[in-house]
Amino acid sequence: MAQIRGTAGYHLGGQNPFTGPGSASATNDPSPLDAIREQTSKIEDWLDTIADPVKPYMPAIGRFLIVVTFLEDALRIITQWNDQLIYLRDYRHIPYGITHLFLLANVIVMSICSFMIIVRKHSDYAVGGLLGVIVTQALGYGLIFDLNFFLRNLSVIGGLLMVLSDSWVRKRFVPAGLPEIDEKDRKMYFQLAGRVLLIFLFVGFVFAGQWSFWRILVSVVGLVACIMVVVGFKAKWSATLLVVILSIFNVLVNNFWTLHPHHPHKDFAKYDFFQILSIVGGLLLLVNMGPGQFSVDEKKKVY
Repeated sequence: MAQIRGTAGYHLGGQNPFTGPGSASATNDPSPLDAIREQTSKIEDWLDTIADPVKPYMPAIGRFLIVVTFLEDALRIITQWNDQLIYLRDYRHIPYGITHLFLLANVIVMSICSFMIIVRKHSDYAVGGLLGVIVTQALGYGLIFDLNFFLRNLSVIGGLLMVLSDSWVRKRFVPAGLPEIDEKDRKMYFQLAGRVLLIFLFVGFVFAGQWSFWRILVSVVGLVACIMVVVGFKAKWSATLLVVILSIFNVLVNNFWTLHPHHPHKDFAKYDFFQILSIVGGLLLLVNMGPGQFSVDEKKKVY
């Protein structure tokens, strides 16, 4: 956003010819993968029990967190209006009048579209407006080739796609003469794209900053969870793990409220804090909805 400055096994006929009387049949022994699935299922059940009180509110919390970075960005532009104008005019060489229109349009679109997503009204138009903001700001602020900005905003886009997936249902009315459009089919593809894009923030985190034992440990655990989210294997459990990791990291590293008001890194820390909150919101929607049909979890239900 605007700134100056994530077993295989088989047997024949159910009988093992190599096991004698009194021996346990190899076919009855659980495989390591089955044991892992059993343990993770127990953890998922435990997490579901803990989350029961907030489950009804989880979609609303997720949608709010997804757009909170846009709301903070709109407030940033208003409170730093003159600084934003100077940057766009002197460093980006955008004509003076266009700078005003650019900033004003960003504030209006981010505010209105964020409100529409929170109240779940016309989510498709609202998501389109916020996607337009991401693209225009990348061009306007000259950040389109900034790798960190690019990875973070891919994750924010993933969260916005999860908003679309959460809002789409089967159309109840189709004009005469037109084939019925099943939006549940589109929902599957957008759920897949959303959960894949969500993990790019964590990829950026892994390759940024100084290495330490704890950073390596968190990176390894987080990357495993990211892979599980992408393939849709125990996706709810792994998304919950990422929510915990990112939330702890956000509070410990991006604690902008502890910095002096004129600290040179305060704005950057604040910007990072709210962007991570948006990705946490997307992960919460994933926890609430599940990974969708294009996932290992769903295929296990089928077979």
